[in-house]
Amino acid sequence: MSDIIKVETAANGVTTLTMNRPGKRNAMSDVLLAALDDFFRAPPEGTKAVVLTGVEGHYCSGLDLAEHTQRDAEGTMRHSRGWHEVMDRIQYGGLPVISAMFGAVIGGGLELATSTHVRVADPTTIFQLPEGKRGIFVGGGATVRVGRILGADRMIEMMLTGRKYGADEGLDLGLAHYVVEEGEALATAQALAGRIAENAPLSNYVMIQAISRIEDMSKADGLFTEALCAALTQTSPHAVEGLQAFLQKRDPKFG
Repeated sequence: MSDIIKVETAANGVTTLTMNRPGKRNAMSDVLLAALDDFFRAPPEGTKAVVLTGVEGHYCSGLDLAEHTQRDAEGTMRHSRGWHEVMDRIQYGGLPVISAMFGAVIGGGLELATSTHVRVADPTTIFQLPEGKRGIFVGGGATVRVGRILGADRMIEMMLTGRKYGADEGLDLGLAHYVVEEGEALATAQALAGRIAENAPLSNYVMIQAISRIEDMSKADGLFTEALCAALTQTSPHAVEGLQAFLQKRDPKFG
């Protein structure tokens, strides 16, 4: 499993996690999924933010159909729920995760990307949900994550037609947050991760945990939850340091 992902942690606390399936466009296998799960269960010590990317000009081309195992209904449901568990761990593990995307961001690769918090694309990026053309249905969380970004109507059309979106279209739709020049996605993602790593760790954690959950709440429940999050962060030692740094016209040092 050790060679299917590559891990490198920089001095600023940014860990770059590279999916490494050369010749496969980093297609998702059970082994790769397990490796991602292992990483996010126990990130390297000192990690403050993660950049997720792939090799050979592709992010992730989705489920590796060449290794697909025929399962019965129960087995398929349990396998899908396993994907959900890993994607939830990425989204809610507490670390900011930035995707550096290029080439294929297809099927399960798009499900993976939309479980991350910041997405950087370059002009080679292709977004697609081709499951409908293969007689199957998404199973890694797309109906929740991609559907929330696109809306149900546009996602239905995307799946029915097998439509591909390029980087600029993905930016307009929200599948990407940034589009940069070809070959610059990784460096941009690492620079953004470095900036995010300078934030107070508690603030990053609360933003990751709270905002998407508040979106699912009623207005009253969301506002109450927001107040709790404000109370938690604004009474922390990091808040004291942030205020002092502002008054002293210096950069905060959160440690």
